[in-house]
Amino acid sequence: MVTHRPAAPAAPEGSAACAVPSVAPASGADAALRVIVSLDVEEEGLFSGRYAATGCGVRNVGLLPQLAPLSDELGFPLTLFCAHTVFADADACRTLEIMRDRHGAEIAAHLHHWSTPPLGEAPSDGPPIRTDRLPRDLLRQRLRTLLEAGERFNGAPLTSFRMGRWDLKKTVRPLLAEAGITLDSSVCPLRLFPDGADHFLAPADPYWVEGHGDTRLLEAPITQIPLFPALPRLWRGLAPRRHADSFHFWGALSANPFWHGPRAMRWAARLHQARGGRVLSLFWHSSEMLPGGSPHVPDKAAARAMREIIFNFLSWLREAFPVRGCTAAQLRAEADNLSFPSRPDGSGDW
Repeated sequence: MVTHRPAAPAAPEGSAACAVPSVAPASGADAALRVIVSLDVEEEGLFSGRYAATGCGVRNVGLLPQLAPLSDELGFPLTLFCAHTVFADADACRTLEIMRDRHGAEIAAHLHHWSTPPLGEAPSDGPPIRTDRLPRDLLRQRLRTLLEAGERFNGAPLTSFRMGRWDLKKTVRPLLAEAGITLDSSVCPLRLFPDGADHFLAPADPYWVEGHGDTRLLEAPITQIPLFPALPRLWRGLAPRRHADSFHFWGALSANPFWHGPRAMRWAARLHQARGGRVLSLFWHSSEMLPGGSPHVPDKAAARAMREIIFNFLSWLREAFPVRGCTAAQLRAEADNLSFPSRPDGSGDW
């Protein structure tokens, strides 16, 4: 477990090609860069390509207290987007109680529809059916099952949400607002998923979308930005759809520790802030903390190294900018006073 505060890493060296202007210190709470640190808290096996409907292990949830220093020492409370398999496990729920009651974590909802009752016939091969192709009533029932399980555990409704596999098309979004969700974090900019959602041109900062009736839903995307602002529209216009998602591997930067290394994470934060970004949102999966739970974390040493990278990055972030850690629900509570824009015009499912 990381129980100390390592020295902050040095800032990345500048270059003539992509120099970032120095940033003057901000003043006031509203000027601070808000930072949401979230995890998809879920069953194991997904990194093997399996999407089991039953018999899913959730041992990884027991490792969440290793992240307590992020909240207790650095001031970044966690947002835990929890799947139904987690709420259904007594040991996992005890860990969630510790994270919520001792370390200020928000308990939020994460829909893995293929493992959430009422279960149907599981696909014999390959990934589950996309959510926009499920019968609407079945998807509504599974969402209700998840949210009811979360409310039983939490003693209060869950109001923040993330769809599994980033599988949220805008046709599905009204179901969220109808169910009482007020903030969604299912959009991952610069991604266009085969046979799935097109989030490629989505903004990197939060924006308002239509909800249910007179309500509005705050969309809070994962922060992923292009190396150069003009690149996404150029690539989207030139690349065939089947190749568009390759941009994620060469033209994008994020602060997500399992997608980019420490240097790229720091550049992502600097560029996002320099371009006017007001919220930095990073995430990873709880199963990525489990040694052997994913290909890039084969053993305990790799898991410990990843925790150090995350801790070092957040330590550096506190030194580099005026920042304030917040949960997704805390951001939503402040959003009416933060002048976030409405969804801009553009193609895609965001």
